[in-house]
Amino acid sequence: MRRPDFHLRRYQLMQMAGDGLLVALSYFLAYQLRFLDDPGTIPDRYVDLLLQSVGFVIVGKLCVFYLFGLYQKWWRFVGGRDIARIIQAVSVSSLLLVVLFTVIQPFKHDLPRSVAVTDFLLTLFLIAGARLGTRLFKERPNKGNRIARGREVLVIGAGSGGQMVVRELRLNPHLGETAIGFVDDNKDMRGMRIQGISVLGTTDEIETILDETEPDEVMIAIPSAPGVLRARVVAACRDRQIPVRTLPTVFELLRGGVQLSQQLREVQVEDVLGRDPVTMELARVGAYLEDQVVMVTGAGGSIGKELCRQIGLVGPKLLVMLDHAEDNLFQIERELVAERHFTRVEAVLADCKETERMFEVMQRFKPNIVFHAAAYKHVPLMESNPLEAVRNNTFATQITADCAAAAGTERFVLISTDKAVNPQTVMGASKAMAEWAVAAADARHANTRFVSVRFGNVLGSSGSVVPIFKRQIEQGGPVTVTHPEMTRFFMTIPEAVQLVIRAGDTGVSRGDVFVLDMGEPVKITELAENMIKLAGREPEKDIAIEFVGPRPGEKLHEELFGDEERPQPTASKRIMRAVREQPLDPDWIVQTLDRLEQAAQAGDEADLGGRVVELASNPGGDPAKVS
Repeated sequence: MRRPDFHLRRYQLMQMAGDGLLVALSYFLAYQLRFLDDPGTIPDRYVDLLLQSVGFVIVGKLCVFYLFGLYQKWWRFVGGRDIARIIQAVSVSSLLLVVLFTVIQPFKHDLPRSVAVTDFLLTLFLIAGARLGTRLFKERPNKGNRIARGREVLVIGAGSGGQMVVRELRLNPHLGETAIGFVDDNKDMRGMRIQGISVLGTTDEIETILDETEPDEVMIAIPSAPGVLRARVVAACRDRQIPVRTLPTVFELLRGGVQLSQQLREVQVEDVLGRDPVTMELARVGAYLEDQVVMVTGAGGSIGKELCRQIGLVGPKLLVMLDHAEDNLFQIERELVAERHFTRVEAVLADCKETERMFEVMQRFKPNIVFHAAAYKHVPLMESNPLEAVRNNTFATQITADCAAAAGTERFVLISTDKAVNPQTVMGASKAMAEWAVAAADARHANTRFVSVRFGNVLGSSGSVVPIFKRQIEQGGPVTVTHPEMTRFFMTIPEAVQLVIRAGDTGVSRGDVFVLDMGEPVKITELAENMIKLAGREPEKDIAIEFVGPRPGEKLHEELFGDEERPQPTASKRIMRAVREQPLDPDWIVQTLDRLEQAAQAGDEADLGGRVVELASNPGGDPAKVS
């Protein structure tokens, strides 16, 4: 028996009224059938009994029906379990009716046994028949469409996205899926019928709606749905073991080119971060890139690829994609040219560490804007290879910046990381010094504006913890977490790239370091638990979580601003400016990096990592001490 909910909706009152009429009809017909063979009408004494008791019968049976949960869902969603519940409810109510007449005896005459039996059968037939008839009527095939109803889908969002989903399901009946209702947080839409489908309520009522409709699947059809909404829906569905799919984000839809029904995907951990996604009008924030020659270094990496996709949508005069990894560069070129039909694209194989090659490329294309995303980012790997970390992340940035300025580049944007703040690892230190190199270049080259953009972990990138956790879950665990209290800032790749593009046009003064608003830090343990649950498993029960302890230099909590920095707002509420209390002397930066390069050329890799971290953590010392 279901736990009763004493808050009645309008449809429940209508159902009870309908059942009341059916109960009265079955009770009346039971008397008629009992005396069908007798001449004349029903004897007067039984007419009196019928009239006196019918009210008790109706109220009593409706109360039993209510307690058995017969009014917890719309009739058109009735299924096998509901029929079983109807049989139980009708049986109990008929038994109580017999007890009322034989034990309590509130009326002058007893209820004939044949009337009780006939009433039971008629009530069961009418109550179950009304529900099954309603469902059959709702599921009647459309003209020219004889394909079965198939899986029943509850659609979250009755706006344009939800309506597109319904249209796609109807246009593609071979998918075997039928929308049975909308859920939308616009309370004014409750009860409305859109494309013949009812809006059943809001996501605050999702648990009740799921119990009422018992869908085979739920589709989140709001591309810009906040993470908290997705998390609420996913949690409710997970408790009921109902699969959830979602429309792609706005960014993913823009990448489209295939039918909407083919773009539906499983809900991912990025969808349930629990915060609103960053959304900006790309045409507006990226307007400064239109009809410009734009270069992206590291174009084959996670951030570089997304930069190319979004910049391509703005309509640059030419998009120059530069990378030293042949396969990655080939993939993004094929995607943009063959799949997206971008024509103003040039793929260039080059290594940012090679001064002559970078000078040649810059002079050939003379880019107006450069986004420098080329970098090594795997922390443990850089700890064991400090020489390459400094060469690729620091010196290559300095080379690329100088070559860009020599070619007349107007804006240079460095993609940095929160690990550059108070660095304790070689990777973080190398990126901190990359920020220094950009600041020094800004002071030396008056005609080029240099900025750095700093943000935290990017979900979905090759260096993200998410693919690592995913592989561990697929292998049956354990999922390895550094520390129970470890937190990190997270952002999706499209969000980060959109803010990077915005930051490229947000200058307050020269040499700015911008910090993207990453929201609240996320506990890695909770991230692991969410991923395990999204995989249909239970943390600790099905998949163990193992704490392995921090690696050398690894922080429990990342920072977005250094000890010597203070945040300052900009024109964009999602972008802050990191202002140093005492700016570093550009001449000191150049001398220090020159000394560091000499030390790197000497090849003393064993000692280089420690010196790099010490230097980046305590800038401003004597450059001579570097070598």
